[in-house]
Amino acid sequence: MTRYWARHAWLSPGSLADGMLASIEDGRFASVEIGVASPPPDATRLEGLTLPGFANVHSHAFHRGLRGRTHAGKGTFWTWRDRMYALADRLTPDTYGALARACFAEMVQAGVTCVGEFHYLHHGPGGARYDDPNEIGHRLMAAAAEAGLRITLLDTVYLSSTVDGGALEGPQLRFGDGSVSAWASRYSRLVLGVSARAGIAVHSVRAVPRAALKEIAAMAGSPVHVHLSEQRAENEAALAAYGLTPTQLLDDAGLVSPSLTAVHATHLSDEDRVLLGDAGASVCFCPTTERDLADGIGAARPLVDAGARLCLGSDSHAVIDLLEEARAVELDERLRDEHRGHFDADELLAAATVDGHRALGWSDAGTIAVGARADLVTVRLDTVRTAGYAPDQVAAAAVFAATAADVTDVVVDGRPVVRSGAHLSIDVPAALEAAIEAAWA
Repeated sequence: MTRYWARHAWLSPGSLADGMLASIEDGRFASVEIGVASPPPDATRLEGLTLPGFANVHSHAFHRGLRGRTHAGKGTFWTWRDRMYALADRLTPDTYGALARACFAEMVQAGVTCVGEFHYLHHGPGGARYDDPNEIGHRLMAAAAEAGLRITLLDTVYLSSTVDGGALEGPQLRFGDGSVSAWASRYSRLVLGVSARAGIAVHSVRAVPRAALKEIAAMAGSPVHVHLSEQRAENEAALAAYGLTPTQLLDDAGLVSPSLTAVHATHLSDEDRVLLGDAGASVCFCPTTERDLADGIGAARPLVDAGARLCLGSDSHAVIDLLEEARAVELDERLRDEHRGHFDADELLAAATVDGHRALGWSDAGTIAVGARADLVTVRLDTVRTAGYAPDQVAAAAVFAATAADVTDVVVDGRPVVRSGAHLSIDVPAALEAAIEAAWA
């Protein structure tokens, strides 16, 4: 048994305590006490604010190789996509595995203890099959284990290039299995490690035609994730082809449910929001990517008020910082309607922790409570960003002022992975530099 004492701790929404003493056994919290004035001699001391682990609900690990390389000139999401395809077309299992390991290590150093990897780069160049049909998926899970975090591999169905079923071409050939049944056959052969789970991803209504959506709904379990209405062009194409919005297409297929996580959900109609909210679906906002790609600002508060659950992702990894994603939801709402105070710190931290883990199928994580998975993330409150906070606004100080650079300690399933701001087994900057250079070589 190991013990940790935290000066301040956010245990769960509405539960903030001073002097928390947590005992950990077999990777779970065995006891949680509050009001312990000073740490016992055998306890590791955690200064600042200690939180449950962050869940990064939406990631494309290989996109980390694009940071700092796609910002010259003008354009849109679609011109950025050309550069992304160029990287996707040259990756090998070795270079992708190394890039994912470095990317996931950066996440852990930022406080992420579980990642949802939206995985669609399944095959070799031109669509050639590997001897192991899940070669890259298995590399991604191994990379997560080496970096020290849990993973939900969201294995993606990708069948067409347009809403009306256009054929895949170029780099897209690496993404496709040819049919839902072929995808299901490959998916059934995934071998999961102890810290890995699998879920289903529908890339988008652009990449999965209407008939195939219904096939997937017939076999879908939990969780199911989908890129939804990230671009206005997707809405226009769906309306032209079927007279339905992308959300209505998913609902028509039977995919709108509490198991669904709609990623981006940027350009929704009022009816779309009602459909997602009535179903109790999750919505994953990725504000740093959405602004980097000029996607637009989604209506987070109306979605949550309709009944949807909010969670967060770093998507293309323009930055990896769940605190930045959390506050950006509130700040973008302010820009959208010119008022302040849409989400409080508790709601935003819940999105980054307990609700994110739920969307990834880890309902036993995201809180500091007896029996829960023992994840801890400590954020300094004495840096140039956080110094001077009001004692009664500790959580708000972290959400609205701290960054990933203020994370000092990370514990995943009871195992320390980051200490004093550094990963304990990976030189993260060196690993990123080497992996990105190799990926583009």
